[in-house]
Amino acid sequence: MDKVAIVAGGTSRFGVRNLTWRELLQEAAAATFDAESRILPKEIDTLVVGAAEPERFAFQSYVAPLAAETLGMTPKMLLRTELACASGQMALRTAWAHIASGLCDVALVAGVEKMNLPNMAETQASMACVLDREWEGLHGASAPPFFAMCAQRHMHSYGTTVEQMAKVVEKNHHYSTFNPTAHFTKEVPMDKVLRSPMVAPPLRLFDCSGITDGAAIAILAREAIVPDLTDTPLWVHGWGQANQGFRTGAIGDLASWPAMSLAAREAYRNARVSPKDLDVVELHDCFSISEIIAYEQLGFTPEGKGGAFIDEGQSYIGGSTPINTRGGLLGCGHPLGATGVAQVVELFRTLRSEVPPQRQVSGATLAMAHNLSGNANTHSIGIYGLDKPGTAA
Repeated sequence: MDKVAIVAGGTSRFGVRNLTWRELLQEAAAATFDAESRILPKEIDTLVVGAAEPERFAFQSYVAPLAAETLGMTPKMLLRTELACASGQMALRTAWAHIASGLCDVALVAGVEKMNLPNMAETQASMACVLDREWEGLHGASAPPFFAMCAQRHMHSYGTTVEQMAKVVEKNHHYSTFNPTAHFTKEVPMDKVLRSPMVAPPLRLFDCSGITDGAAIAILAREAIVPDLTDTPLWVHGWGQANQGFRTGAIGDLASWPAMSLAAREAYRNARVSPKDLDVVELHDCFSISEIIAYEQLGFTPEGKGGAFIDEGQSYIGGSTPINTRGGLLGCGHPLGATGVAQVVELFRTLRSEVPPQRQVSGATLAMAHNLSGNANTHSIGIYGLDKPGTAA
């Protein structure tokens, strides 16, 4: 299989935007093509769009042809991927597979989600569609109560505290203050997190990622033409994915999420690296407890020690594994289809030393992006590096 690299990327500004789905895509495209003038839309032969629920949020289906026309592309191949919160990362993996197998040369991946509607109740009802409507929706199940149960179980099993979860929020909002495209750009100290309104005990308002509009684009190319497109590519090193059931009752111990550890082991094996080799990580902190559980399941600290990991500052820049240095989902917001692509754009820019110094991880060469979907039943992981696969010392 051919080696594949990311050669360009950009995002729209995330937030409550008075823009349409199409206009968010245009803003991300302008950021992408302005940053890399050697790539023209008409030269890209494949388009993959990651979008979770445009039918409900934007009242628009068949979005891949819409995106192609909007971007001035006439691709030989185009499609859309949907996997709830991991829709964008699955678009990246799909584009990689097409290039690696020889089906195309250059692919544009666009993740887009327009989530803010005039009636927020409609947005919340649409978000609940990722759970089982027949078995769980009838009881009002949605993301906040599910992740609240995970937090309760983790606290019961391991002594994790609300203060440790608040530290995750404080950290990620600190880094988002240096990210001009983030939804939230103000510091949120621990005491403010702990005073914010209760959403689903023990999770308070600031423990939850925002309802956000946004778009992100990454362009991938096969090895032979990468030098024609960029001087500093980000190479795809490996992927991992695992699923455990669908309904909440099939997940098992809500404090451990074994599908995440399975996906991580596959990604490490495919990339031929270990957790300690990673210099920076973008992981799916849809809720503060999600980041703490991910510390453990991704292999950065033993199970049950996620709270201690944040207490010790290990997930800050300067710690053993800097995590969510763009601000994460808590600081940047979470436009579902755009999140996975935006994470990889951040890694692309970080490893090229193109982000503000306050969130730059000095000397970083190897990185991970992780997304979870639905009620943490599906986990998708990509590992990326500046060195071409098979050439690192």
